[in-house]
Amino acid sequence: MNGAGNAFIVIDRRHAAGPSGYSETDIAAMLTVHAFDQLIVLDPSDDADADLRVWNNDGGEVGACGNGTRAAAWLLFEDGVKPHLRFTSAGGLMSAQRLAKGAAEVDLGPARLDWRQIPLSLPMDTVRLDFGVNLPDGGRLEGPGAVSMGNPHVVFAVDDLDSLPITGIGPDIEHDPLFPERVNSGFAQVRDRDDIRLKVFERGAGLTLACGTGACAALVALHRQGLANREAVIEADGGKLPVRWDSEGHVHLSGPVELERELDLRGL
Repeated sequence: MNGAGNAFIVIDRRHAAGPSGYSETDIAAMLTVHAFDQLIVLDPSDDADADLRVWNNDGGEVGACGNGTRAAAWLLFEDGVKPHLRFTSAGGLMSAQRLAKGAAEVDLGPARLDWRQIPLSLPMDTVRLDFGVNLPDGGRLEGPGAVSMGNPHVVFAVDDLDSLPITGIGPDIEHDPLFPERVNSGFAQVRDRDDIRLKVFERGAGLTLACGTGACAALVALHRQGLANREAVIEADGGKLPVRWDSEGHVHLSGPVELERELDLRGL
């Protein structure tokens, strides 16, 4: 499946017996062979419609995936489950509602804004971090906002997104000692207060066509810096993602979902 080009393998194990048995090596091989960004696994949950787990294509498990949650929700909606769902996950409780055909909205819960929640390795104001990265041409990006959406993000406001060497600087940011759990790096060009273009270098996955939690983090970070409204369309290379940060602090993500094909995963 994919959500705005953000590509996933989704395994529905709600009625399966026993654990999946996939190792990090299995997962990395599975995603590499089939050229997908993340693996989403749905397991039974006593407290929700399903428990949702997410792995990146390096085999590492992560706490949240916005577009992946939308894809999983759409799959369950098509399976005839009620039009409102709840998921438990490592990133917290999430809910979803069905929109028009081929679309779903998820409530990813509250944005986490304290430095300990990101997490950072030392106390810092997360509205604008005392942090930056040097560019190959001698310039420098500084002062990103930091937000956790169940996974850690930093978001840089930039003037010219297309000129940035994102694949060159992304790994340096991801592995900087300030981020003990590594970090996803967002680069946002504000075209208007409700119209933002975004690229995200995801930890363990690299540059992807879209990142749902990255879009949510971008809206929150840019609003806190006075650059965006609480509701905007975030345009990724793979499509447009409407995002809303409500008055209770919850962040809502919607957008398109596509079922691409079914895979035979035997042997992996």
